[in-house]
Amino acid sequence: MVKQIPTDLDFEFHARGIIFIDILPSLWLVYVILKSVRKKKFIMNEISREILFSRAEIEKRVKELADQISKDYAGKELIIIGVLRGAFIFMADLIREISIPCKVDFARLASYGASSESSGKVVMTKDIETSIKDKNILIVEDIVDTGLTLQYLVGWLKERNPASMKICVFLDKRKRRKVTLEADYVGFTIEDGFVVGYGLDFNEQFRFSPDIYVIKQ
Repeated sequence: MVKQIPTDLDFEFHARGIIFIDILPSLWLVYVILKSVRKKKFIMNEISREILFSRAEIEKRVKELADQISKDYAGKELIIIGVLRGAFIFMADLIREISIPCKVDFARLASYGASSESSGKVVMTKDIETSIKDKNILIVEDIVDTGLTLQYLVGWLKERNPASMKICVFLDKRKRRKVTLEADYVGFTIEDGFVVGYGLDFNEQFRFSPDIYVIKQ
C-alpha cells in the first residue's frame, strides 16, 4: 500500500479544525449570554404593571423636597448618606436640586433578597467612610415600609454621635410599619403594593425606568 503524503491543503484543513475546536467554548459562552438576555427581556415584558407616578410628577416632587431641605439646612454643614442601591437615582436628582453645599457617603444594607416581601432580617454590607461626629446627617432612602432597615441604620449611625439626624424617603408605606419610625421628608405616601422603577427593582429588573410602577400580583 502506497502511503499518501499530506499536502499543504491537508495541513490547512487540520489547522482550521483545531482553531474551530479551540473557539467552541467561547461560542457556547456567547450563546448562553444571549439566551439569558432574551429570557430576562421576556420576563420583564410578561410582568404586569401599571404606572403609579410619572417622570413629570417625580421631578416636581424632588424639586419641592430639595427646596425644603435647602431652607432647613441653610448656613449649616450637611452630610447626605444614601442607602444603596435603590436610592442612588433619587439621591442624585435630589442633590442636583439642593442649593446648599453638601457632602455625600453611602451605606448598603440587605433585607429583600430575591423576594417581593421583606425578609425581616437586616445585614450591613457596606458602612460609611466619612466621620459624622458632630455633623448634621440626612439619610436618603428609596422606600420605607416595615421600617426595620432604617431603624437598624439609624441605630448604627447614632453610635457615631452626629449633631443631628433626619430621614428623607422617596416612598413611604405607612400601613406596613412594624416599628415606630417617621421620615422627616417624604416624596409620596403609598398604599401596600410592590413598586418598581426610579431606582427600585424586582430581581434587578425595572431599576432604570424613569417612572414608578406598581406590580400587579
